[in-house]
Amino acid sequence: MQFFARKLMDWYRENGRSLPWRGTKDPYRIWISEIILQQTRVAQGYDYYLRFIERFPDVQALADAPEDEVMKLWQGLGYYSRARNLHAAAKEVAALGRFPDTYEGVRRLKGVGDYTASAVCAFAYGLPCAVVDGNVYRVIARWLGIDEPIDTTAGKKLFAALARELMGTSDPALYNQAIMDFGAVQCTPASPACLMCPLNDGCAALRLGRVGDLPRKSKKTQVKERYFHYFFVRAGAYTFINKRGKGDIWQHLYELPLLETDVPLAGKELLESPQWAEFFGGTPPREVTLVAQGVRHVLSHRVLIADCHEVVLADESAFDSRFQRVLVSELQNFAVPRLISHFFSLLLEPNQ
Repeated sequence: MQFFARKLMDWYRENGRSLPWRGTKDPYRIWISEIILQQTRVAQGYDYYLRFIERFPDVQALADAPEDEVMKLWQGLGYYSRARNLHAAAKEVAALGRFPDTYEGVRRLKGVGDYTASAVCAFAYGLPCAVVDGNVYRVIARWLGIDEPIDTTAGKKLFAALARELMGTSDPALYNQAIMDFGAVQCTPASPACLMCPLNDGCAALRLGRVGDLPRKSKKTQVKERYFHYFFVRAGAYTFINKRGKGDIWQHLYELPLLETDVPLAGKELLESPQWAEFFGGTPPREVTLVAQGVRHVLSHRVLIADCHEVVLADESAFDSRFQRVLVSELQNFAVPRLISHFFSLLLEPNQ
């Protein structure tokens, strides 16, 4: 076990990535980086981290910010519950007067699980907490040849115990950074560099020809298709948007008026649907133009297939009063999902 940890740390000293959150012991900045990097590649999260720290240099600044501003800064990262939880947890820390300095204290923060609590405690405080993420699962599963699925309760307990055992106690921060980078750079999901791997002489998966099989999962998520029909409604200099409510993956983000169906809908079927009548009442729009059709937007457990129509009203007062009327020129101030941002890029001139 000491051989495994020593090899990883030696590899990291020569090959570890230089990242802005690694030069600090500040638990706030480490926490921000770990939340941003959940379900996000480092290349994508890097600039978001820099912008977040520039705008919210400490936890009080984040706690004091309006939620809409936090969501706008997060726009494009996806998994928006992370931003909402981040904001809520910042308020908790501000109320405490300091960032928690124990595993239990960090773990109690809104949106913080075992992985994030371990990362903050290991990197900020040097506590002997083993971080277990996708990279760690992969490295350990391959090194030891473990068939136990990583998405079961038994599997999670097994890998957590093995991660603690393999880590030792000499330098938790260095070891955790080493194994995560090793999985991200060397022991990658596809086409790992096994011939150049410092652990190849003891890797069970390589010896057994099972590198591509490990780690294992017990089940595959069923993906459901949903059909979205968005309307960019022009009423002179104004348009209409809606803020999504609670219990939604896009909770508190803004979107265009939406008609959702179980099957594709177009042309006459769309114009004759009951929801179309609710939107536009008895006054037909002056013009309806298809801007985009069949745009696929992949989420974790569903695929959205979206169309977008530009609708010019004949009567600027004739639109559903449930929607918020805003200036087209001010749309950039609202946090929207990536899909809506894509439609904006097709609809709006650069100077709007």
